[in-house]
Amino acid sequence: MKIAIIGTGGVGGYFGGRLAKAGHDVTFLARGKHLEAMLTHGLIVQSIKENFTIQPVQATDSIAAIGQVDLVLLCVKSWLVKEMATDLLPLLKEDTVVLPLENGVMAAEELQSVIPSHHVLGGLCRIISKIEAPGVIRHFGVDPTIVFGELNNEKSERVVKLQQAFESAGFNARISHDIPADIWKKFIQICVSGLLGVTRVPYGGIREVKETREMMIALFQEVYDLSQKIGIRIEPEFVQKTVDVIDAFDYNASASLARDIWESRPSELEYQNGTVVRLAAKYNLDVSVNRFVYAALLPQERKARKA
Repeated sequence: MKIAIIGTGGVGGYFGGRLAKAGHDVTFLARGKHLEAMLTHGLIVQSIKENFTIQPVQATDSIAAIGQVDLVLLCVKSWLVKEMATDLLPLLKEDTVVLPLENGVMAAEELQSVIPSHHVLGGLCRIISKIEAPGVIRHFGVDPTIVFGELNNEKSERVVKLQQAFESAGFNARISHDIPADIWKKFIQICVSGLLGVTRVPYGGIREVKETREMMIALFQEVYDLSQKIGIRIEPEFVQKTVDVIDAFDYNASASLARDIWESRPSELEYQNGTVVRLAAKYNLDVSVNRFVYAALLPQERKARKA
């Protein structure tokens, strides 16, 4: 399978690396020192499961140079999806699949505003990973998993083939029976990343203090209530299941949005708590915890983007 990895960060670097190691024709989109290091020393993956290096590695800073592919694995930050959608068009042949793995609930919709809908799947991933150094990806938490499916939830031949390719590459892959619900379930969990950003502590820090634990649970409940207003099928006990997941995380585990905020970088704030606030306004729903988190982080977010 010919695959384009658009965004070689913690997500694209890990999953793309696995696919390349399994023998697929993988080209990575990267830039700057990260790209230079990959071309010089290969793509180095340090993982709690297995360390490996892809060398030589096919990598470029030009989407146009990649050519048409069978699969586009879109692994950029959420705010880049809309502005990059047009750039993806040269990669598409009639049967190319575009699978977005961004945080948030907007990626597939934003892609379909530019890319013909039949190319686009819904998807999400579960992994805690990051760029450790130029050319080096470190996977340090969660069993790597991709969950994906047709936007109409049909179990098509192409999603079955994708599952086989992913599993043969050595990571978990699940075809979703209800991809909007699965995307929203992840969304409910990740929106607590903003609370990590505000408090400047990892998951263990917010769950051990009564006051911030209560805020965390209220935040989950607000996003769940919003999903129900929109008509997403999620079981009522999911909020408690989400709390249980957070309680099982390593004390020092964190989220990419929180790390971006702590390090004064642009973050996915608009695509997490910001999305909750905007959608809630349409449904006249009170999301006071999410609104507080969003408002508290917005000045720093704007400062980071200006910088």
